[in-house]
Amino acid sequence: MFKQILIALALSCAAGAFAAVDVNQASVAELDGIKGIGPAMSSRILDERKKGPFKDWGDLMARVKGVGQASAARLSAEGLTVGGASFRIGVPATDAKTGTAPKN
Repeated sequence: MFKQILIALALSCAAGAFAAVDVNQASVAELDGIKGIGPAMSSRILDERKKGPFKDWGDLMARVKGVGQASAARLSAEGLTVGGASFRIGVPATDAKTGTAPKN
């Protein structure tokens, strides 16, 4: 019985460690808890979030300096989501004003 309690406790802690952190709802501490986000990036994220929630990963990449496709993929792998969605490779950064991908 004691082993079962320990196993259940360990599994619940492990599940909490891999819980998703939504960029539109996360506190500074939650953002800093994501590997790859330090105080400077969490500050940039929160400054942009004050202007309005992030629509998707493309919007996050367009508005937050230092977040490109490679870093978005890493942050997503660490548990960061935008509106509950994980990053998908190939998502272009969108123009914050028009909401469309920039033309090359």
